[in-house]
Amino acid sequence: MPAAGHRSPPGTATRTQFNLGRALPFLVLVVTVVVDLVTPDRERFDRLLVAAPALAAVTWSVRETVAIGLTAMGVRALLSFSRGEGFASELLASEAVIAAVTAASAWVSRVRTRYERDLREVTAVADVVQRVVLRPLPERLGRFELHLLYVAAAAKARIGGDFYEAVRIPGAVRVILGDVQGKGLGAVETASVLLGSFRAAVHEARDLAALADRLDEGLARYGAWDPDSDASERFATVVLVELPDGRDVVRLLSCGHPAPLLQRATGVEPVHFADPSLPVNLAGLAENHHRIEEVPFGPGDRLLLYTDGVSETRDRSGTFYPLEPRLRGWAREPAAELPALLHRDLAAYGADGLDDDVAAVVVVRPPLTD
Repeated sequence: MPAAGHRSPPGTATRTQFNLGRALPFLVLVVTVVVDLVTPDRERFDRLLVAAPALAAVTWSVRETVAIGLTAMGVRALLSFSRGEGFASELLASEAVIAAVTAASAWVSRVRTRYERDLREVTAVADVVQRVVLRPLPERLGRFELHLLYVAAAAKARIGGDFYEAVRIPGAVRVILGDVQGKGLGAVETASVLLGSFRAAVHEARDLAALADRLDEGLARYGAWDPDSDASERFATVVLVELPDGRDVVRLLSCGHPAPLLQRATGVEPVHFADPSLPVNLAGLAENHHRIEEVPFGPGDRLLLYTDGVSETRDRSGTFYPLEPRLRGWAREPAAELPALLHRDLAAYGADGLDDDVAAVVVVRPPLTD
């Protein structure tokens, strides 16, 4: 998933936790022996040895878990001989308990390693799907910079119901940002259909209105092709953007989507849509004439496209996230840093963190000195 913000090297925290987990069984063995030997009257702390194979099952392989269990049995026998107990019935009972726990731990380790292998395979597939469905945006298309923030709300998910794409066509750059109604796999399916329609039509559509019509047609055709899918029952809000090469303007068409924010110097204002279209897949409910807005977009200007996962994030009092004031306060920040700033601020502002898919694209017309 596209990264947002400055972070520690990937996997640093995970490696630290993993190594500590692998060391715990040996810490149990060492601490148990030391405490057992130095405690007056030789209290029977060796009963704690049974924890070693149980902890090993969390991070070690089956063979290694069994080896740690056998080591615990050996340590238990040595402690018993150091007391002069020999092969007492209590020793045999303790060894049986450790052996039983070791056998159970080995089974747990086997189940865990199989689950981890399956999870790695599923994650690898998800990574491939993401690269196909939601490809990373190029940092620059033509004379325009693009900076992306994308976070799926579902735990461990790579893809959600928000979607985006930017394509260079002859004489312009076209961008789409959308948000499918609902969550889960159905929303992901609908998003992939709309992205496929956009990619198929983006080079051919004469303008943004024709491109919006192709999105509606693509979703309707998919519903006819796969009647069992609920993709044709979902709607999506979409904003389409066209950035022509020869003019310092930006053309926009909104299909029920939150209005992008246009930043000039330190000023921020939403793009005004006099007659926004209905969301995609709702056009049949009423007569729908697409109206394209054209606004100035000169050197140094920035355009923030975002989904409602940004604007509808609430704090503990229920107040919506103040996106315009935040963007105004970041006017002097480098454009490339805005996704990271927004991500961190949203996570800190939300009462429950980020509980919805979040997508935002910063489009920049660099100053002429660049």
